[in-house]
Amino acid sequence: MVKKITIEDLAKMIKKGFDNTATVDQVNNLKKRVDNLEGWADKRFDNIDRELKIIRKKLENVVYRNEFEDLKSRVKELEDLFAIPSRKH
Repeated sequence: MVKKITIEDLAKMIKKGFDNTATVDQVNNLKKRVDNLEGWADKRFDNIDRELKIIRKKLENVVYRNEFEDLKSRVKELEDLFAIPSRKH
C-alpha cells in the first residue's frame, strides 16, 4: 500500500530536518572557540617543551642510583683491600 504525501507533509518533513541544523552564526562561533582552544593548547605545549628542555639539561650529568650503588660498592672493596678506613657521614 502506497501512502500519499501532500506538499504540506513534505514541507513539514523538510522543515523538521532543518530545525536541527546549525546556523552559520553557530558554526562561526564554534570555529572561533576551536581556534581559541588551539591557540591556548599551542601555548601550553610550548611551555611544556621549554620546561622539559630545562629538566633534560639538569639531568644530563645525573648519576643513576644503580650506578651510584655499584660505584659505592667498588670503592668499599678498594678501601677494604688497601685497609683504608671508610668515612661515615
